[in-house]
Order: sequence, then C-alpha cells, then structure tokens
Amino acid sequence: MKITRQKHAKKHMGFYKYNFGFREPFQVLLDGTFCQAALRNKIQIREQLPGYLAGPTQLCTTRCVLKELESLGKELYGAKLIAQRCQVRHCSHFKEPVSGSACLLSMVEGGNPHHYFIATQDQVLGTKVKKRAGIPLLFIIQNTMVLDKPSAKSLAAAQATQTHQLIPEHQKLSIVQLKEQQGLGKAPEPQKRKQKRASGPNPLSCLKKKKKTQETPQPSAAKKRNRKRSKRKLGIPADAVQS
Repeated sequence: MKITRQKHAKKHMGFYKYNFGFREPFQVLLDGTFCQAALRNKIQIREQLPGYLAGPTQLCTTRCVLKELESLGKELYGAKLIAQRCQVRHCSHFKEPVSGSACLLSMVEGGNPHHYFIATQDQVLGTKVKKRAGIPLLFIIQNTMVLDKPSAKSLAAAQATQTHQLIPEHQKLSIVQLKEQQGLGKAPEPQKRKQKRASGPNPLSCLKKKKKTQETPQPSAAKKRNRKRSKRKLGIPADAVQS
C-alpha cells in the first residue's frame, strides 16, 4: 500500500514539475486543520513530507493562520505550536486579518506564481483549490499524508499548454521580463516621411531657345549635270549655260 501511494505521488509530482514549473525546495502552505490532524495522528510533517514528495520542502504558513489558531484557544494550542515552527509568508492582510482559508487562497492567486502546495483538511477550501489550475493539494487520510491527483482544471490547462493554446502564467511573466531586458517591449515608431519643399522653376528652362539659321542648300553636282543635258537637248550652247 505504501509503495502504491508513493508511485502515485511520484506521478503527480512529475505532472506539476513538467506542466507548471514546480522546483525544489517545494513550498507547502499549512493551515490550522492540517496541523491539528498531523498532531492527532502523530505525523512528523517535517521529517516525513520530504520523503513522500521525493525532494526537500519548506513548511510555510501565514500570519492570518496564526491569528486564527490563537483565537481558537487552548484546544488548538498544539496545532499553533506546529504552525509557529513554519516559515511565515507575508500576505496582504497585515492590518485586517482574514480567515486562514481565505488567506491561503489569496496566496495562490494569479496562477500560483510562487508554486505553493496547499495542505488542509478543510473540504470547502479543497474544493476551491481544485477549481484553480496548477495548485497541488495535500491532506491527511488514514494516518498518512496524501497528494491529491491533479484536478480537472489542471489537466485541461496542461493539455491546452501542450497544444500551444495557452502559456502558463509563470512563463508569461518570464517572457515579458526578457522582452523588457532586450528592449523589445515597445514597437518601433514609424518614421515620418520628409515633405519636399516647393522649389522654384529650373533657371535653365527659362532661357529662350535660339532660332536655328536656315542655310540655303546649294545645288548638288548631279543636279547641275542634269540641267546641262536638258539645255543641250533644247539647243542652248554650253557657254550660255555657264554665263
């Protein structure tokens, strides 16, 4: 049973690594319900979770989760101690704390850019997490931690990515940053054409054309011979022709 569970976890981790860019160390956000379940079932989260996920992990929580556990009193004192040993991630509810479930949902908005896991026993929170793509869900069942299979939303997003219909959010951010670094963010402005100024008439075209002098054509030698022959036939002496 343990081998089968680890095989499923390895398969699911490969899915999130390949399609959503999850890398070690894996950041796991815990809420009060998960800490309480681990305490009740005597599960050592810090020691057992890295072996189950096959990689180093960072246990995290938020100020809102700690505030919620403090408000619930002594019954959840042990769960509060477990949560206090986790790294505290800054949320946007510093002045006005919200419920732990609402705070964890806000930490994975925008496509879960920080690649958080959500560890909770809250079924309502788990249902909301499954409606978002790229958020692994951890819970405790039968004294063991279980990584839930990818949701239908995550499977659809992965399929769309493989068919080049959608780019993951973390890749979009990296592409935008690379374009800004290379100076390709803004399209080049079209160059304005220089307007030609109206120039005056060409001074050479204003010059008056010179009239060509017509030369009187001189009669050619062949024409002179023909005239002499015609006068000889008429009986006119050659001397008279020359004169």
